[in-house]
Amino acid sequence: MSIPHEVKRRRTFAIISHPDAGKTTLTEKLLLFAGAIQIAGSVKARKASRHAASDWMEIEKQRGISVASSVMQMEYRDTVINLLDTPGHQDFSEDTYRVLTAVDAALMVIDAANGVEPQTERLLAVCRARNTPIITFINKLDREVQEPLDLIAEIESHLGMDAVPFSWPVGMARHFGGVFNIREDRMRVFRPGQERRQGDDEFIDGLGNPEAARRFGDAYAKAQEEIELITEASAPFDHEAFLAGRQTPVFFGSAINNFGVQEVLDALVELAPPPGPRNALERVVQPEEPKFTGVVFKVQANMDPAHRDRVAFVRVSSGRFERGMRLRVARTGKDIRPNNVVSFLSQRRELLDEAYAGDIIGIPNHGVLQLGDVLTEGETLRFTGLPFFAPELFQAVEVKDPLRTKQLRTGLTQLGEEGAIQVFRPEMGGALLLGAVGQLQFEVVAHRLKTEYGVDARLMPSRYSLARWITAEDPKALRKFMDANAAHIAYDVVDAAAFLATSPAQLRVAQELYPGVSFHAMREHGGHVFGQQ
Repeated sequence: MSIPHEVKRRRTFAIISHPDAGKTTLTEKLLLFAGAIQIAGSVKARKASRHAASDWMEIEKQRGISVASSVMQMEYRDTVINLLDTPGHQDFSEDTYRVLTAVDAALMVIDAANGVEPQTERLLAVCRARNTPIITFINKLDREVQEPLDLIAEIESHLGMDAVPFSWPVGMARHFGGVFNIREDRMRVFRPGQERRQGDDEFIDGLGNPEAARRFGDAYAKAQEEIELITEASAPFDHEAFLAGRQTPVFFGSAINNFGVQEVLDALVELAPPPGPRNALERVVQPEEPKFTGVVFKVQANMDPAHRDRVAFVRVSSGRFERGMRLRVARTGKDIRPNNVVSFLSQRRELLDEAYAGDIIGIPNHGVLQLGDVLTEGETLRFTGLPFFAPELFQAVEVKDPLRTKQLRTGLTQLGEEGAIQVFRPEMGGALLLGAVGQLQFEVVAHRLKTEYGVDARLMPSRYSLARWITAEDPKALRKFMDANAAHIAYDVVDAAAFLATSPAQLRVAQELYPGVSFHAMREHGGHVFGQQ
């Protein structure tokens, strides 16, 4: 197959939402409808032997939440779909942010009872900054929920984009009759059922069909009135506006009941864009180029606890990947020949012979690849935009058994490299410092140190409350600042120097006293810094 043909049939997207909006359930149902899995696990049955297909870590099974992004590939309607499920919890927003740099579209899941929630707004801000096209699925219509017109208004006001309904609910909760497909002018009648795939569904054609009015009474009359209203009042769907992130098509349904999932899957194939160009510092990389390029957007340690492996997730940016081909790591100039590259269906992996732009491939490695690394067939390229945020919470970490100190450092190095937590080594020595965006990150790291590395770690309060990476055009000015503030200097996993402050006031004083030093709230991989603050 030609590279342009294969690129054109790829769709790579992330599912984003606030916690408990039903994101992981919808992920499973998309896999079910595409024929990738035969039975969906129940996310809520935390103690059952079946767990959500995309949640594989022990702590995720215990809590019923996603704390790591996972990747799934499936084929549907001659389209290769790469689906990335992301953590909904705000404490893992950094991982989600990095995943969003690897996709071409996003599927936003909204709980119809709660509407647009704060974490949804934050994730959408990331998508908006990248002009990522967004498809919206309003979930849980089988429960008591907000009025659909209010939900549409909320999406438009909170997210700053036009919402264009493609379907509309008829009733809600125990009066939920189904959804009316506005574009196809027919209603799909709701029948509950978690384990079935659609195929034998009942349809009623035509908005003015008296059969629908007879069966669903007031609920249908209300829906009919609202559909006529929004058809008149809302802007028509404009594919270019959608691709630019200015419009979002909206679908209603109930993922737990497999209802409304088919429409979303079809929309991903028909509306979402194929892979597009990627910006490197040196040039713009086109997906149809014959030569392979890819970027590591995620590193996950211990996906297979039996092998203590680390898998680098690589988004293919251009060309064709072939197993065993020689690839250069742009950061180090070293060549690798990956032979055991895998594709993913959640925790199931399959050896991969080839991949094209838009695909996500997993390269098992032992510290050779880091977040942000670029792989090419020889060209030196640096892709931009893979961020690390300055942590806002700090804890010191020590090992309870001094004989396990080496295992602690190994574990923290690997967890730091995968971006699960930020690890700082104080210049003056002493206990390592962990920096996090959210409190739950500390709990997850302590749990993983114990279960994956056999280390019982003691986490202790730290006096620090913020960090800023530091650079200066004059190396002497930077050295002078670091010598004068040695007790507040620490190095992260890539040896980038950071200033740790106990308060915003202390940071302001340092900025005033040392105008030649730049303080950064964000670091790109490899020590390239931006986001001065």
